[in-house]
Amino acid sequence: MTGPRHVLVIGGGVAGLVAALDCVRAGIRVTLVEKADRAGGSVATETVAGIRVDTGAESYATRQGTVRRLVDELGLSDSVVQPAAGGAWVRLPTGVSAPLPKAGLLGIPSNPLAEDVRRVIGWRGAIRAYLDRLRPVLTIGPERNLGDLVEKRMGKAVLDALVAPVTRGVYSADPTDLDVTRAAPGLNNALTKTGSLSGAVASLRAAAPAGSNVEGLRGGMYTLVEAILKELRLREVEIILGVGVSELHRPSPDEDAPDAAEEPAQTERAAQWRAILDDDRAVDADYVLVATPESTAFRLLEPLSEEFAGEEPMQTPTVELATLVLDAPELDNKPRGTGVLVAEAVAGQRASGRQVTAKALTHSTAKWQWLADEAASGHPHRHVVRLSFGRLGQPNPSLELDDDALRALAVSDAAEILGLALDERQVVGFARTRWVGTLPGAAIGQRERAQRLRDAAIGIGEIDVTGGWLSGTGLASVVPDALAASARIRQLVVAAYRAERAASDPHTRTSMNDTSPDANTP
Repeated sequence: MTGPRHVLVIGGGVAGLVAALDCVRAGIRVTLVEKADRAGGSVATETVAGIRVDTGAESYATRQGTVRRLVDELGLSDSVVQPAAGGAWVRLPTGVSAPLPKAGLLGIPSNPLAEDVRRVIGWRGAIRAYLDRLRPVLTIGPERNLGDLVEKRMGKAVLDALVAPVTRGVYSADPTDLDVTRAAPGLNNALTKTGSLSGAVASLRAAAPAGSNVEGLRGGMYTLVEAILKELRLREVEIILGVGVSELHRPSPDEDAPDAAEEPAQTERAAQWRAILDDDRAVDADYVLVATPESTAFRLLEPLSEEFAGEEPMQTPTVELATLVLDAPELDNKPRGTGVLVAEAVAGQRASGRQVTAKALTHSTAKWQWLADEAASGHPHRHVVRLSFGRLGQPNPSLELDDDALRALAVSDAAEILGLALDERQVVGFARTRWVGTLPGAAIGQRERAQRLRDAAIGIGEIDVTGGWLSGTGLASVVPDALAASARIRQLVVAAYRAERAASDPHTRTSMNDTSPDANTP
């Protein structure tokens, strides 16, 4: 062999970190470049009033077990924690709050007449929803739009008061923006089998494995990022932070190569790719894995692919999180469980009380016992509350506010949502975090668009792409997508080594052809 293959990973969010780790564990040389001065992307942390809090993702979905396997491989099994059993509430435009019904899926109830459902939508809404049990499936037919499906089967009350708050909290998107087959896999098939939407939800819940749907990590989700970075550094991955990639191209034979010190001395083959960094450094590599946000990926790939040149990045929500650390004894009894989803007033609906701007509130110290213990150390009535602002297709008024105004709005919204008389004098710490989100993977048409653009990137040759804008939001979507991308890169490396060995030693050709790809994965 003329030297180890070199993979350049552009982007140090979770997708890039996971892909880099998978490649280096296979014996491939890796360089990772991240424009921000820290890695982790939307998994972030900040110390507020002496407490380390998550200012991005605070948990991961347990579906498929992919994230948990990564956690276990990194030696973090003992740090896994489940959220408190209190559950979330929903706040209606009337100012009434009630626990979110437990026996549901994305807010769709399995029993419309259950007491916890009636507490939210009333008898009238519950009876309308129950008509789903009597309505023939064939009068509706298969439905792709989640919002349309819920409204046709169960009515506006279920859609507006139960399903919309959940999807806006989970996806930052309305139910009408989501594809049933992506947001709730198997729901349409179950509907056909059971004859009703509520029956379909009940059957899917019965088939789901027992246990919590989400998990977190003691110390916060950023401990996952720190564990990955530690292993990358132990494996001598070059990590370049605070510098972006301005250009990506295939070097011509007459171009000057980067300094010899940056490349293995034994390398003789020409580099397939050259990345020019913002500080004018050049990094040569055999393969590139682009793991950046969508706009950056488009900028790098447009000169290389007509498919990207003819495509516009999608409009995505800008979400802002306001974290409050409060000294508030009135929060000790967890008045709204682990948090509250906010239902918005719709046309023709009479609202009462002060309307809130936040779409959701998480009572973090009620949700995570480890955080409650840390906050209460020396401060028995200290609590962490996090409010979220902004969703797809709607202006986000929080973006126009300075820090003082946003803090005041967050306190006012928290008091209204929690039903308490909070004021700014109780605030001992505040932080704001702004995230440019990604289009949900469950958005209508997004999966097909993502596959088309992924195929276009792979078609360039010696390059792949991953990230939340392709996989959808959430670590349970991002991590398997990154592993799939790194697996494709590893397959290219295997193929290159085979071709190289066969060319240098004709006697190896037969044995190479008889060897399985897995056995030769570097």
